[in-house]
Amino acid sequence: MMKSNKPTTIKEIARKLKISPSTVSRALNDHPSIGLVTTMRVKKMAEELNYEPNQTAIFFKQRKTFTIGVILPTLSEPFFSSAISAIEGIAEDRKYTVLLGQSLDDAKRETQIITTFKKHRVDGILMSLGKNTTDLSFVDVLASSQIPVVFFDCVPESTEVHRVYCDLASGMEEAIEAFISRGHKNIALINGPETLLAAAERTASFQKALIKNNYEFNEKYVVHTDLTEGGNQAAMEQLCVLPERPSAIVSFNDFVTLDVIKYARGKGISVGQDMHFISFANYPLWKYMENPPLASIEQYPDEQGRKAAEILFEILDSSDKIEPQEVVFPSKLVLK
Repeated sequence: MMKSNKPTTIKEIARKLKISPSTVSRALNDHPSIGLVTTMRVKKMAEELNYEPNQTAIFFKQRKTFTIGVILPTLSEPFFSSAISAIEGIAEDRKYTVLLGQSLDDAKRETQIITTFKKHRVDGILMSLGKNTTDLSFVDVLASSQIPVVFFDCVPESTEVHRVYCDLASGMEEAIEAFISRGHKNIALINGPETLLAAAERTASFQKALIKNNYEFNEKYVVHTDLTEGGNQAAMEQLCVLPERPSAIVSFNDFVTLDVIKYARGKGISVGQDMHFISFANYPLWKYMENPPLASIEQYPDEQGRKAAEILFEILDSSDKIEPQEVVFPSKLVLK
């Protein structure tokens, strides 16, 4: 006779032990009303029969799937790798599974990921917005399905949502002061897309830091890139053709810096002599380069991810509505 491939049920364990299914269920869940001997007998029989809990039934009963979704612009960046590791650490402690989706800065793809997560009934979502995202109507749609969202790093301007991000002003001020202390007069900023909140913050911080140090703010020294390799090179070219070419540049992030350094070298510009760089993010890759930037601005991705996850689980654990929370980490200049 062929052995049945059907999964073992609580009723089967109860029948073999000649006890009630409710007693088996309580024993498997270490209910205090069940004696130690009975609990051990039940668990031993469950192990012998390769019993596995019916997760669908558990989820239905608790109205939870014990999964959270994480949406990021890209999974390849070390910044987000650090954030994911921190998030998974918090989720693992809570016995939650993390589902990952990368938007690739594509608003349509981002919407599709959100729809998929909603269909799979994730309990909550952690999200870093793509550079092209402007429509936040999905927040209300998810809220109607009782799926909370916590944003981190790239966050909306709205104060009606949960946000965890890094204050760029402190790091920018330190960067400008580092350049000025080394005698630089013409300091430029290669910024991200103008539609991005983080880019607007960088421009405002850049201007404020220059004025604080009695330097004139010149709009010609602020250029924007769409963060593609071609866009980064085009932004660098704008600065290189200026009558007074900048000798010091703050760039949007380390990947932008890699592209513009390559461009500069191709034009015969000596990096570290003719032109100096400081960029945001502080990726570990610089330690493998002969001529790294002067410094990087640390944005603490692991701490951002960890805090965002903590807020999400606080929301999931509470039976009351949690008012929108905002947590801001100061950025810090790290010399190379």
